[in-house]
Amino acid sequence: MAEIVNLRQVRKRKARAGQAQVAAENRALYGRTRTERDRQSQEAARATQTLDGARVEREPDPDPT
Repeated sequence: MAEIVNLRQVRKRKARAGQAQVAAENRALYGRTRTERDRQSQEAARATQTLDGARVEREPDPDPT
């Protein structure tokens, strides 16, 4: 004899499995800790400071011709 299945429960189980898969994909793509994000922003700020500090300002030519 066939097993009796509650369709509502099967539908919910399927939806949860789909959501779990999407969550796993998002963790792989975007999953960084706060420490990693902070460290990366500090490194970017330090690189910007270094580049701005090494910038050479030139005087514009008074006679462009």
